Order: sequence, then C-alpha cells, then structure tokens
Amino acid sequence: MGEFTLDLNDDQKQVRDWLHGFAADVIRPAASEWDEREETPWPVIQEAAKVGIYSLDFYAQQFFDPTGLGIPMAMEELFWGDAGIALSIVGTGLAAVGVLANGTEEQIGTWIPQMYGDANDVKVAAFCSSEPDAGSDVASMRTRAVYDQAKDEWVLNGTKTWATNGGIANVHVVVAVVDSELGSKGHASFIVPPDTPGLSQGQKFKKHGIRASHTAEVVLEDVRVPGHCLLGGKEKLDQRLARARERAQSGGERVKNAAMATFEASRPAVGAMAVGTARAAYEVALDYARTRTQFGRPIIDNQGVAFQLADMRTQIDAARLLVWRASWMATTGKPFESAEGSMSKLYASETAKKVTAQAIQILGGNGFTREYPVERMHRDAAIYTIFEGTSEIQRLVIARTLSGMPIR
Repeated sequence: MGEFTLDLNDDQKQVRDWLHGFAADVIRPAASEWDEREETPWPVIQEAAKVGIYSLDFYAQQFFDPTGLGIPMAMEELFWGDAGIALSIVGTGLAAVGVLANGTEEQIGTWIPQMYGDANDVKVAAFCSSEPDAGSDVASMRTRAVYDQAKDEWVLNGTKTWATNGGIANVHVVVAVVDSELGSKGHASFIVPPDTPGLSQGQKFKKHGIRASHTAEVVLEDVRVPGHCLLGGKEKLDQRLARARERAQSGGERVKNAAMATFEASRPAVGAMAVGTARAAYEVALDYARTRTQFGRPIIDNQGVAFQLADMRTQIDAARLLVWRASWMATTGKPFESAEGSMSKLYASETAKKVTAQAIQILGGNGFTREYPVERMHRDAAIYTIFEGTSEIQRLVIARTLSGMPIR
C-alpha cells in the first residue's frame, strides 16, 4: 500500500515532464484549429500513439501507480494543453475503466487492446450510459438487454446520448436494463464489438466547448451480442440480481450498479482534468498581468488584480489536493466514507469555471476574443460541472453519504 505523499518521485516527475512537453509542443499549437473545425483530431491522437501516450500500456502504468497519482498527474498535464484535444486522447479511457471495473480478466485482455488499436491504425472506444430521459437519473434508463438463451445472445434496444466517441468507436460499452423491477440495481454493461449490425450514430452534437471531442447519440436497434460480451459474465450477473432482489424485499443495503461503479472510479480523474484547465488559464492570466501595463505600471501591481490571482492559485492548489487525496484513497482501497471522490470532482469543476472566468476578466477585452486562449478555456471548463455527474448530483451524493441516506 502506497503512503500518501505530496512529493512526486523521480519516475513520476519524468513522466509529468514528458507529458507537459507533448502538451506544449503538440496539443497547444493545434488547439485553436480543431476547436474551430469541431472534428476529432485524428492526427494528434496518432502522434500521441506514436510516442506511447495513447496506448493501453501507458494508461495501465498510470492506473496501477501504487501512490494513485499517475492518472491525475497525466490528466492535469494533457488538459493543461487543451481540453478538447485531451478528451479525444483520453476519452477511450472511460470505456476502458468500465471494462476494468466490471469485466473478467479475459474480457479485459480481449477488448481493451481493441479500443486503442496501434500507432499505425488508431481506434477509439465509447462508454454509453446517458439517455435522452436518463442522465443523472440512471434509474430511469430505458435501453433494454434481453437474453436469448437459445442462441446465448443478448439483444439490445434503445438510444444513448452524450456519448464521447459515440458512433465512431471501434468498441462501444453500453449500459442497459436487464431487470426493470430493480431500478438502477438491475443494470448491466455490455461490449458491442466492431461492425455489429444494428448500432448506428445518431445526432452529432455541436457543443459550446470541448469541440475537438466527438459527442453523439448511439442508436441500438436489435443489436445482438454474444453472451460473453456481458461484462462480468452471466453467472456473476445472476448472483448480483438475486442479492438485489433479496435486499429489496428485506429493505437491506443497496448494491452499486455498473454505471455508478464506472463513474465513481473516474470522478477524481475528471477533477484532475478541471485542475489542468484552471491552471492553464491562471498561467495565461498571470503572464498577462505581469506584462500588461496600464497607468504606467503592470496591472499585477493593482491590488484588485493581484488578489484575484492569489485566490485563483489557492483554489487550484486546493482542488489538486482533493483530487490527489481521492485518487490515493481509491488506489489503496480506502472507502469514500465522506464521498471524497465526489468532493474532488465538485470542487475542481467549480474551480475551473471560476478561474477561467477570472482569467477573462484580467485580460479584459483581449480575454473575450479568440486571439487569446482563455476564451476557449472558459467554454471548455463549463463541461466539468455537467458530465460524469453534475455539481448538483455531486452535492447530493456528498449530502446523502454524510447523512447515511441511500444513494440511488
């Protein structure tokens, strides 16, 4: 078990500096172009694959870092470069986490490599949970999975929305209802292999921010997948559903569903993304305040500007500490008894929105133009308080955890 520390070791520092160099030299120069194009930056993803950043091996090394800091450190540096491009690079990771959290060793070894492809033929994956009428309210999910015992196949029908890489992915991980009477406890996750008939891309969304990341609906019409594509296997699912039914009848403790398990594992990583965006905006604002002169002196000499920068830096550091604590707890198996994962995501997300807005204010009219990156960073930051659990949902999770109420 790794001890909690605020000091990165030499290997971690080397990885951090390598990622920072890639973000500065490859991601940032391309950020404005792909934001305007609103397209998946395949050339940048391929460059990331060539140097080993976009690969199963890299994320596995960071995921299994015994201190828990590998993933948040990587997310912060990449999203410091640009949120839209970084999300295109790391978006496959959410689907991979879904398999890691719920799949067997054989499923992990079979499907995760297919999510990434290789440097000569990069692939992406999509995690499909949200629906038009079931975003935060996962218990209202309508996508159904029905088991065809005669063919040992699952038949999926429904529509997913807000899916990163949805429709363009090589592998889709789809959360569906297998027992509607159990609400969110009756969900399971399924692998939809490449080129499976019946899966298609619906509407592609034109977004306010993170525009280099592909977001779309995924339509499932009589999609048939083999029985081995049920993550965890049918025996494990049947046992889990049986326990859920018993507990429902007795009023016992809740059972986590597949989607919630994935989101709980990924929330500190989203917090780290927000920290990266906030830090990038703060650094632009700090540099501008040092060099921009008004009334014969740099504007950082004005207390109103200096105090804003002081608050920005304090909030960023506080957010990073919450993210690191939650990441360390998750890695070392310490339970989130006070919803520390949700705390980290909530505070970091709100910090990113606030800091990027303050950066625009410090740059004044320049900050409101696309000639400076803080305008894009502010648009990008808005997503952190929305996806993978809105800030309101995070507060609900924290409040119910503290009060001992069930989280549905």
